[in-house]
Amino acid sequence: MSFGIPYDSDRGRDHAGAISALMSGQAYLTSARIAASTGPFPGYEKNAEPFLEVIRMHRDCVNGINHRNIPTDMFQGAKNVWEEAYEAGKEHGYRNGQVSVIAPTGTIGFMMDCDTTGIEPDLALVKYKKLVGGGMIKIVNQTVPQSLIKLGYTPEQVETIVSHIDATGTIEGAPALRPEHLPVFDCSFRPANGTRTIHYAGHLKMMGAVQPFTSGAISKTINMPEECTVEDVMEAYIESWRLGLKAVAIYRDNSKKVQPLSSGSAKGEKKASASTLTGTKEAAAIIEKIVYRPVRRKLPDERTSITHKFSISGHEGYVTVGLYEDGTPGELFIRMAKEGSTIAGIMDSFATSISYCLQYGVPLKFLVAKFGHVRFEPMGWTGNPQIPFAKSIPDYIFRWMGFKFLGPEYGVTEAGAPPILRPTEESPQESLPFQAAVTADAPLCAECGGMMTRNGSCYKCENCGGTSGCS
Repeated sequence: MSFGIPYDSDRGRDHAGAISALMSGQAYLTSARIAASTGPFPGYEKNAEPFLEVIRMHRDCVNGINHRNIPTDMFQGAKNVWEEAYEAGKEHGYRNGQVSVIAPTGTIGFMMDCDTTGIEPDLALVKYKKLVGGGMIKIVNQTVPQSLIKLGYTPEQVETIVSHIDATGTIEGAPALRPEHLPVFDCSFRPANGTRTIHYAGHLKMMGAVQPFTSGAISKTINMPEECTVEDVMEAYIESWRLGLKAVAIYRDNSKKVQPLSSGSAKGEKKASASTLTGTKEAAAIIEKIVYRPVRRKLPDERTSITHKFSISGHEGYVTVGLYEDGTPGELFIRMAKEGSTIAGIMDSFATSISYCLQYGVPLKFLVAKFGHVRFEPMGWTGNPQIPFAKSIPDYIFRWMGFKFLGPEYGVTEAGAPPILRPTEESPQESLPFQAAVTADAPLCAECGGMMTRNGSCYKCENCGGTSGCS
């Protein structure tokens, strides 16, 4: 469909056959190359002659593909790779008994937001999926616009046609659509407001086109209409035998009381609405259009990073930001106290959550806006001329990240205001380095692990403000 080629056509079958030939041929060639260094699989030697005969049959089947229906490079590549696979196998054998199979991919395809699953055509341009927990979700085919552009339609015409599909559930009757292009958009099920569908023989012929280039069987459901007869089912099985298929499964529409996917045309079947899933009209409007799923963008195993030392009113720490190849931040580490302390655990958990936010696509500017200017202790002067005063640790960290990665305007003190400047010059007393009165017998702070200092008859932590028992 994305290439503007009907599923049930010689061009469609020749494309599918050539792609399958390239994949399996390359796999067998690679298997032979591996066998050259590791040896073939156990038992290959006593089966070498029939095994090579199978490879030869695969190779010869490439000649059955009509080269006029596919790009020349694709056809020639398929011929060459099978010839090389056969010759390499004659010399070295094969490491694998089988290399390819077309597996059931319904759930995987749905999770990956694919319009079709495996060798299946699309069930319908607009389909409704029953959810295990109840309710339905409307799924709209996303390949149609790409196909229409390929077929030469203007963006305005594409928008009109897609709007018609969304409103009626079928492309039949869409304004500006040329009749000769209707077969491109045929699907397994007849749409609720349409008449066109792929005949069950079209499913079988597609399987017959790729079976000669597949080691194992093909997991595919032959969708038959509700009106099909026992004789039709029998003929489908006989035809699959004629085509040399290793396996075939048949499903008659509405033969089960409940089926996970439908076109909304079943008897008594109400058109589903995503609002049954979400409970809100706003969310329903979004989900009916498309279901978005966040995708995590992991950093490479080796990445560059920036480490920044900071001090807030005498509380020192380190911020390390891991970078993607393009220099944007993708992870955050914060080190402020002894490992295992409460403050270290909190900051580590906070940094981990921010790292996941960055990797799942949350824009840094939103994080800066959310955590910048958060006020709680410790707060105070920092010594950083760009951010001279911090209202809290998160305030400093995110204003620094905004200044570093987004620009000076994101490191300002308030929205649109210039950085805070000290109203007066430092006094000579303030410029003296701070020397904590540490005694030899001072214990470690139970809260953060820092060295405590004497405070009257007890001890006080200058790092987190904790005491040893008295204020």
